[in-house]
Formats: sequence, structure tokens, C-alpha cells
Amino acid sequence: MIYLDNAATTLRKPRAVDEAVRRAMHAAAGYARGGYAAAMRAGETVYACREQAAALFGVRDPARVVFTMNATHALNLAIHALARPGMRIAVSGYEHNAVMRPLALRGIDPVVLDTPLWDCAAMAGRAKREVAEGAQLFILNHVSNVFGFAAPVEEIASLLDEAGVPLILDASQSAGILEIDVQRHPCLAAVCMPGHKGLYGPQGTGILLVLDDRIARRPLLAGGTGSRSEDMRQPDFLPDALESGTPNVPGIAGLAEGIAFVRAAGVENILAHERRLVGEFARALEKERRIECFAHPSQTGMLSLRVRGASSEGIAQALARRGVAVRAGLHCAPLAHRTAGTERTGTVRFSFAHDSTAEQTERAAEILCETVKNL
Repeated sequence: MIYLDNAATTLRKPRAVDEAVRRAMHAAAGYARGGYAAAMRAGETVYACREQAAALFGVRDPARVVFTMNATHALNLAIHALARPGMRIAVSGYEHNAVMRPLALRGIDPVVLDTPLWDCAAMAGRAKREVAEGAQLFILNHVSNVFGFAAPVEEIASLLDEAGVPLILDASQSAGILEIDVQRHPCLAAVCMPGHKGLYGPQGTGILLVLDDRIARRPLLAGGTGSRSEDMRQPDFLPDALESGTPNVPGIAGLAEGIAFVRAAGVENILAHERRLVGEFARALEKERRIECFAHPSQTGMLSLRVRGASSEGIAQALARRGVAVRAGLHCAPLAHRTAGTERTGTVRFSFAHDSTAEQTERAAEILCETVKNL
């Protein structure tokens, strides 16, 4: 199988990830629930992952690294704490349903920065206008899960720093791919990410970097934390305020090894490798005129396309029959497709990872071109 659906989940993890999960399953017991060796081992395992994540993202206090089930969970925690009906909230035109649905659930209709694909200057300009018109909260998709478009976070965050407007950053497709240093911008209130994509951890893991203390004071869930059990109120300190119930210790153990791999490999090297393969893939498709690629030199390691006269889902199914794994449709991000003009057709998305090879890229392009010619 040529696996090119890494934007959904990185399937092939470093060996150390699997080994860490297995060790924790058999040797780590109740986290923060006892003083015996197996329970202490669980605590040490979880804290080691907090330290790894803090080091990767520039978080000074590892307690601000909160573990979640996935990026959706992390985004819900941040949105629940900071977004209120009646607030003027701005979002990019590329947001995932993990942002749009929690806002809709709260009766919030955000202002959408619906700027053209690849046009960073236009997005920054719209953000500047929204700040001037009184936006109280920004939620920004760092990298589009459909197109690999990297938003101009540096420019927008600088505007928000000056205006004192908080920013929730959805790093679902950028964590482990692009540099994120939370110390650079005071506006950053929260950074949300999954563990199972660019951080090479297991499914069922995620991270919320809590940089605004208001988030800890308004938890989405309450329950057992192993601390202050005599108090019926939820603890107000991190990470306990946002981590109720028994955490996924085996998953977190694997995530720690995934983050260690990313730190050793270097996010800049991973990005360069993925971009090189995307460029080679796009060039290989130029000979087939029915294929419309959404390609740009600045995109990260994914490429969306559509085939004139064919459904995106049909193309993906035909590729699957020949051993190429991709994703097709709206990718849980209809807003991004509406912004880019692909809402009616969807796209076929090819997404690469550290273990993707030039040979796989070339073969996938050949199979796609052959598939289109045989339609």
C-alpha cells in the first residue's frame, strides 16, 4: 500500500512509539491514584510527555501542557472557556468543523476572513480590519487540512499582540511540521493539536497548550483528578483543572516518543522533505490536463486536486483498488471548500509524511494518471 493519507493520521509510527505503548500497557497503573511503583511509573510517564511537548513548543511550565483525546477535544475546551454568545469572533476561511460546530453549538456566528487561497496578504489585511472593528477573539487554522495553506500567523499574531486580542490556534496540521514557539506572541491563549498526526503519536491523544489562565477557570468537564478529593469543586490549577478522569497513559507514553522523534528529526527537515515530495507529485501530474491541482510553493506536505468530469470519491475509490490510500470529499472542512470554490466537488487529498518516498510519489502519480485516462 502507498499510504498518502497522513493528514488524517500518520499510519507508520517510529518503532519507539509502539514499544512505549506496550510498556505502559503492562507496567503503568492508575495515574495520580497511588504511591506504589506502577502508579508512580504512570505519573512519570505522563510528566515526561509534558516535558517533551513543553520543549518542542517553548512552554515554560509543563503543567500548561494538558492532555486531551484529540484536537477536537482541545478546541472544545478552549472555545468553551473563551467564546461567549454576543462576542465578535473572527475565524479564517479555512476552519475545520472542530471549530465551527462548537461555535454553532453556542449560538455564535463568527466573522469569516474569507480570503483567496494562498493570499496571505489578503488574510492579514482582513484580520487588521477585524481588529479595528472590535473583534474580541480570533480562532485561526494554522494550516488548512484540505490545501496545506499556511496562514500568516506571524503577521496576524503581531496585530493581536498590539490590540490585546486573544488567539486560539488550531495546530492540527502544523504541530510537528511548522515551528511553533508560544513565547513569541502574548496573544496566544491556547494552541490545540492532535497527537496522531505530525507528532507521530497514537490515535486518541491530543494536546491543549493553556496560555490564558481563564481557560483553567472554566473547565468543560469535571470529575476525579486524584487531587483535592475532599473538595466538591473542580481544582482550579493546571493541569488538573482540565484533566478529569483517568488519562490515556499508554497513548501518552507513545506520544512522548513521537514528539521525541520530531525533535530529533527537526520540524524544518520534516517540512522540507514533505514539500519536496509535494512539488514532485504536482509536476508529475502536469501532463494530465483533466487534473486540477491546488498547488503553491508555500504549501505544506499535502496536495488537493480534482478531476474534471469525475467525482472525487470515485477517484479515491479507484486509487484504493490499486493500493493508493488517500482521502476524498469535504474533509470535515466545508468552510475551506466554500472559500476555495470546491464545495460542490470536494477534492482528493494526498498527504505525505517523513517516511514517504520519491518512489512512492512517482508511482502514485502514475497510477492516478492511468486512472484518469481510463475513465
